Amino acid sequence: MNSTIDIKKGASAPPSSNSQLKVASILIISLFFLWALTGNLIPVLIPHLRKACQLNDFQSAFIDAAYWISYFFFALPAAWVMRKWSYKTGIITGLLIAAAGAVLFFPAAELRSFGLFLFALFLVAAGMTFLETAANPYITIMGTPETSVQRLNFAQAFNGLGAFVAAFFLSKVILSGKEFTHEQLSSMSPEVLNNYLLSEARSVQVPYLAIASVLVLTAILFMIVHFPKIQEEHSDDLNINFRVFRHVHFRWGVIAQFAYVGAQVCISSFFIRYAGHSGHMPEKEATTFLGLLLLCFMVGRYAGTLLMRKIAPRQLLLFYSVACVLLLCYCVGIGGRPGVYCLLGVEFFMSIMFPTIFSLAIRDLGNETKSGSAFLVMSIVGGALIPLGLGAVTYYSNVQLGYTVPLICFAVVGYYAWRHALPVLKAIR
Repeated sequence: MNSTIDIKKGASAPPSSNSQLKVASILIISLFFLWALTGNLIPVLIPHLRKACQLNDFQSAFIDAAYWISYFFFALPAAWVMRKWSYKTGIITGLLIAAAGAVLFFPAAELRSFGLFLFALFLVAAGMTFLETAANPYITIMGTPETSVQRLNFAQAFNGLGAFVAAFFLSKVILSGKEFTHEQLSSMSPEVLNNYLLSEARSVQVPYLAIASVLVLTAILFMIVHFPKIQEEHSDDLNINFRVFRHVHFRWGVIAQFAYVGAQVCISSFFIRYAGHSGHMPEKEATTFLGLLLLCFMVGRYAGTLLMRKIAPRQLLLFYSVACVLLLCYCVGIGGRPGVYCLLGVEFFMSIMFPTIFSLAIRDLGNETKSGSAFLVMSIVGGALIPLGLGAVTYYSNVQLGYTVPLICFAVVGYYAWRHALPVLKAIR
């Protein structure tokens, strides 16, 4: 049976409770690392499966879609599980679902089935939806409201660490660096071509089996560790509380989060393609830069957390949004290797956006916080839909021009920070 701790401003817990709270915090923070690990392998899977399954740019955008659209379908079921039982139950459920999806990568690679790869990604993301729906609000309410944004940014910094590990280390295991032109592939015999494509597909098996093992081990830890929790209301009903949208700052927060996640996915998922097309980088060099890209993201999270001690989160969000728009103007208009370097800057400046928008949007929602959290997680579907727009532009033009799509998205985030990022509690009747 779990211990229950009512964490209030100014309250002090007994030593045993403080110890449990520290263990809980470490385990919760580990979740931020894990979902970053899976989500940030997508930029690697796009060029990888593009080769292994012989896809075009538009088809490869469905790799993003399969992963991120799962957040839309599973956010409310995740909220229901947590409402009926607890945050802990939702987390364990998510870890096991994600592990099942990771295991499916083995048969998907053996069969070289693009459809099965997409289903496996959909399951992995379903599990991650449970984790995000639980972990983000839990961190924000594990202390005083005044420091909720800083706490979430600190926890999300470990999300940046997971992204860096995925891009800088696991990507080198998955991507072979073998690049053949269409003419070279056409000149291969059917047997040689099949062996090459199969060897490419199989390179994902060991990394994803390792990820599945880590997910299962983490679920076991959550099962056996006494997990302090905030006092929660429980219900058997799946309440879809649309009244939460009467709060203007929340409504626009959902729109901003939809735009931001779409932009984030576009920047990283098509980075290798952009680096190759505009910066003329070979695959292996582009993967190294992808690691640096996500290292900038991690550093940006830590730097943003420190800056928020002096600068209001809303003001920092506005400044960073403008910086991203200006850098992307260069990437689209001029490009080249300097354009690749500008994307490193974009990754740094966008690093604080998800947790900052999330925290500002659910501020002062009271007992509607869980519903608000679910809708904000659902808005991650922007990562499924917006990259399809970039993929379409790339298919009909080129990937450099395609980066106009995330540019527009950051303009939307900037508008939110400028006009709507403060709570407006008057209900719209």
